[in-house]
Amino acid sequence: MLKNKALVRLTFLGAAIAWLVLLFSDITILFSSLQGLHPDVPMWLPRVMLGVYIVSLYYYYKLRIELDDSLNFTDLLWKVFATGLITTVVSLGFRLLVFLLGKSALASNIVFSDFICQVNLALFINFLIAAYTSWKRLILYHKSKWLFRTWTVFEIAFFIILVYDSAGIILSETNTTIIYLVVGLLILVLSANMRWVAYLNFKQKWTSLLLLLLTFFYLTYFFYTVERSTENIAKATELLAKESSVFLDYRNQLLVIALFMFICMYGVFSFLVILFNLPTSSVFEQKLEEVVNYQRISQSIQTEQNEESVYNILLESSVSTVFADAAWLEIISASNEHKMYTYRVTEQESKNIKEHLEKNHVKGVLDGGSEKTKNLSKHLASMKNSRFRSILAFPIVVKEVNIGTLALLKELPEGFNKEMTRIVSTFANQAGISIENFRLMEEAFQNERYKEELKIAKTVQQSLLPNKLEEDNDFEIVAFSASADEVGGDYYDTLRINETTVALIIADVSGKGTTAAFHMSQMKGIFHSLAQQHFDPKEFMQRANQALVYCLERGSFISASYFVVDTENKKVKYSRAGHCPVLYFHSGDNQSKFLKDRGAALGMVRSKDYSNYVETNELTYSAG
Repeated sequence: MLKNKALVRLTFLGAAIAWLVLLFSDITILFSSLQGLHPDVPMWLPRVMLGVYIVSLYYYYKLRIELDDSLNFTDLLWKVFATGLITTVVSLGFRLLVFLLGKSALASNIVFSDFICQVNLALFINFLIAAYTSWKRLILYHKSKWLFRTWTVFEIAFFIILVYDSAGIILSETNTTIIYLVVGLLILVLSANMRWVAYLNFKQKWTSLLLLLLTFFYLTYFFYTVERSTENIAKATELLAKESSVFLDYRNQLLVIALFMFICMYGVFSFLVILFNLPTSSVFEQKLEEVVNYQRISQSIQTEQNEESVYNILLESSVSTVFADAAWLEIISASNEHKMYTYRVTEQESKNIKEHLEKNHVKGVLDGGSEKTKNLSKHLASMKNSRFRSILAFPIVVKEVNIGTLALLKELPEGFNKEMTRIVSTFANQAGISIENFRLMEEAFQNERYKEELKIAKTVQQSLLPNKLEEDNDFEIVAFSASADEVGGDYYDTLRINETTVALIIADVSGKGTTAAFHMSQMKGIFHSLAQQHFDPKEFMQRANQALVYCLERGSFISASYFVVDTENKKVKYSRAGHCPVLYFHSGDNQSKFLKDRGAALGMVRSKDYSNYVETNELTYSAG
């Protein structure tokens, strides 16, 4: 970046120095010739300095305009306009100076006139080079190999002409004509490249036409000014010095004339092409807007956070595409709730229109009885106290189910054509697909979230189950738990109350997933707090039920079996709260049986009457 800025300053400085040397040498030669003296500077110096001035300006604008990627098409024309404005204002400033001098000796002095002429010529060339670099950017937009090669030949031709001009080689009239024909042919070929015009919108085209008109004004002004001043000096020097070559005459510079031809011809071609493209601009812009709106609806699944955003995009895109005066979008949810999205129409107005169509027995999209687009415009003609005379309705279909209706309104009768119907129908279909994809994506997210919750719940469940159970010389407790795909509420635990007493609980929490894991943790806390107080099983169940009533939501419960093993007296007291009956095996007679007891699950009875639904049972055991 710094290097580029340094080069810009360097080329500008080079152009300024070259012009100052050109001005000094040209005035010196003219003054010496008028005085009949031999000039102290070479006669070729002004021509060479003019070449250096042109090359320096070319690279200056190349760095500022041609290589600036941030400039768009209208920006390039604005650059040309701004350069022309500045150079014209400076030229008019010198013209005002000459006017103020009137018929004074300085105003009629040939050397002073030559100074003014060279200033105008330098400004003219500066404007031509600025326009040249801008035209180059426009011509080479979307360039092909053939176009690039043609432009390269064109620039080489200009460089050769510059060398001839700087060397002062005098060409015959025939050779000059041939050069002009070749350059003119290349200009015609290059002027046919107007691809950039297609990318201008209606407003930009009008702006470009205005800027090109001002460019033509600058060109006309400078050509007239330089031509007139050059002609006056030529006549004066021919009369006094008998030699018209004692000053720098632009008419002997083929490159300046060729540049002028190129700028004028491409400017005229651009003006005409833009002018003839104006009638089709709105059509192209509308088609482009349709594509952009379709893309917005298609990409809404990636960019938006909820379905409402898709509905709003559909409503905005449809209204802008068909130039509707108003619209509404009615969506019916899975719970049969109606939600309205409106644009410049009230819900009451939309309700009146639907009632009017229903009253006139109009069957179609608005009543959800059709899956096809309906142009219902003719039915609004008889509707009183309504500002709308045209209506176009579209169903929103997701998985072959009509979930809503899009209605577009216009105040003019027969305001919708087939093209409008086709494009908005496409929008509605694409919106249905986007909503379906959005719902599938939301479902996938929910499933993924549920899997993550299950993973957490399984981890919690495993942490709630004891790694090691209590054991004694009289008994051994073994437990096995295998988790299914879903997290259950199976819970078991033991607690040593004293040296001879151990509490055991087996429980099952209703429900699955994280809720079951949460209730398991509650049951674990209740077990550890109550078991340590050495309540008998019935009292334990009563207090556990009282605690869980405030924790469990209605419909949830916990079944449990609570045992207290007394190894000193060889007894087991137990109580069952809705859990599976205990299967008891007696090794003495080699028989097994289900223990007969009763009890309601914890949380099922939410009152003090729970004590009537639970009891304490007792059995004795012996070794073996």
